[in-house]
Amino acid sequence: MSGCISAFGGMPQAELSEGLKQLKGEHPPLLAQLEGLYTLTQKIDQEIELEMNFNELITKVNEFKAALDPHSEREEGVLFPMMGAYIGTTSGPIAVMEYEHDQAKANIKAFLEKSLNVPSTFSEMKTLAELIQNAYFILTDHFAKEENVLFPMAERMLSDEEKLELFRKIKEIN
Repeated sequence: MSGCISAFGGMPQAELSEGLKQLKGEHPPLLAQLEGLYTLTQKIDQEIELEMNFNELITKVNEFKAALDPHSEREEGVLFPMMGAYIGTTSGPIAVMEYEHDQAKANIKAFLEKSLNVPSTFSEMKTLAELIQNAYFILTDHFAKEENVLFPMAERMLSDEEKLELFRKIKEIN
């Protein structure tokens, strides 16, 4: 489903309202965390200080999930339904965004659950680290779609009153 949103591409960049600006501004720190996770998975692939890096990956994935969850809630609980009122949620851009959220979260959840019984072999660690690599690829692409397509679309679609409501509601989610 990742290609579905491409039909909505080609929109010129617009100045984003406060709520959309906040959502976009949450991406760089999340991306920085993702880069750190990906670096750790590469070290695990190369068997560099395997146990130490795997344990650090578990810690960093938990930290990343703690930062990602409220961001996802702001989008899934506020932005997506507001946009869905105009364009629907069962197909099109909102369905794609929700699908990608679900896929990334499923990879992270599987990693965390399966790493509770700390794997003892390189092969097991590498297999679990691949779940985080999958989340990395999904989310880096996903954030780019939001910034280049979805947020500009929302800026054009939502009324000024809705933009104020969006900002107010996302501020309530910690």
